[in-house]
Amino acid sequence: MTRRRKIVLLSTTIACAGLALGAARARDVPKVATGFIADTLCSEVFVSGLDPMRDLAETTDAMPGAGLLTWAMDFQVDRTRKDVTVSLFGIGRSRAVYREGLGCTLEHGQGIVDVALPPGDKQPALLPEIAGPGLVASQSEGLSAALDRAFAEPVHPPYRRTRAIVVMKAGRIIAERYADGVGPETQLLGFSMTKSVMSALTGILVRQGKLKLDGPAPIAAWQNPDDPRHAITVDQLLRHTAGIALGSSLQASLGSVLEPVNTMKYAEDDMARFAERAPLATAPGTAWNYHDGNFLILAHLLRNAAGGKPADALRFARRELFAPLGMVNVTLQLDVSGTIEGSGEMLASARDWARLGQLYLNDGVAGGKRILPEGWVSYSSSPTPNAWVGIGAGFWTNQGDSFGAKFRVAHGWPRDAFFAKGTIGQYTIVIPSERLVIVRLGRSPNWPPEADGVFDLVRDVVAAAREKGKMAGAN
Repeated sequence: MTRRRKIVLLSTTIACAGLALGAARARDVPKVATGFIADTLCSEVFVSGLDPMRDLAETTDAMPGAGLLTWAMDFQVDRTRKDVTVSLFGIGRSRAVYREGLGCTLEHGQGIVDVALPPGDKQPALLPEIAGPGLVASQSEGLSAALDRAFAEPVHPPYRRTRAIVVMKAGRIIAERYADGVGPETQLLGFSMTKSVMSALTGILVRQGKLKLDGPAPIAAWQNPDDPRHAITVDQLLRHTAGIALGSSLQASLGSVLEPVNTMKYAEDDMARFAERAPLATAPGTAWNYHDGNFLILAHLLRNAAGGKPADALRFARRELFAPLGMVNVTLQLDVSGTIEGSGEMLASARDWARLGQLYLNDGVAGGKRILPEGWVSYSSSPTPNAWVGIGAGFWTNQGDSFGAKFRVAHGWPRDAFFAKGTIGQYTIVIPSERLVIVRLGRSPNWPPEADGVFDLVRDVVAAAREKGKMAGAN
């Protein structure tokens, strides 16, 4: 396709979006598209230490239709100023700024709220160490073959582009492998796996009596009893049944840039307040609709409950969750207002994602201390009615009779498996019956479901771990 044809196609795409959805939303398309690229590149260049060209190619290749826009983008990585700027034909420009310890934040022209990074308090880890400092080689031929298959690329696209895999059995790593440029301490974006972290932090607040699952959520904008949003509960936010009208966050494609939830994420200074101002699409508790606004509101509730300042929320997360689990290679990124971007902006090493999974395998206990409320793990993995993908309260689940749960079980996943999931191929999978935690990070298309190779990975690892157990028992 010639450059002239591409320009015509791009203009036509935006014009059609304007006709279908209104000029205001169409005007946001370039900002959303450049914002996603700028934010992702900034995070994975300055926090993860990845090569920007490789990261851009792998990320956009995993998103159907993205090439219709990204070919026309110019980007600049400034390693002196530590920022990334992306522009699209001059009709959209986004800049993401890196701050040490805070990761990257999209800056929209009015500056970023100053945040004092909480000092480390040298709090000892409660979770027993999962591995030594060196890379853990696969402890059986079956595990080695499982990882070989997971990292192998198919002859034809879609490609898997696996970046990291960690397999833990009974609290210890029994296999791990990383792509070139990635290692045990490399922090990688979890995208919507961040929601599972926010669910854990919400659980801690519930245990401490600072939040309640039922009853009206303490959002100032909703306190009028005559406001239909007054009825929204924390449980409904966790389960995506609050009914807030922001569109959907299920897709990672060109069409998704038209959703208002992405305007919120890539064009707004205060994401949570944007979500809190949105009207209802359905009455609270009556319908399921997965979107990021629910968890940005939960991040706002966390900030308020922790003390009100950005540093208070970061200190709470470190003190109550990360430090007890020994999660040291982790970054919670913020929006311009200083609120944690709790829908999809946490980076952590594959080992640290595995430590989170181990907490859930241990029923919320680390080193004999209860971190999550009793029953919280069961609650988190309990199915949400009408959630066809199979999802609970911050985790995806194979329980219930949803299409997603049945599909995964039919493809070899154990029925009791539940997991954190991020777009384009991020997983932290907990399988209590096998005492397994499996972490997989990469850049794979969401469709078809087999593209990321995770169905094969789970089946292979479960089989290999069982065989290893039989051999150990025989000895």
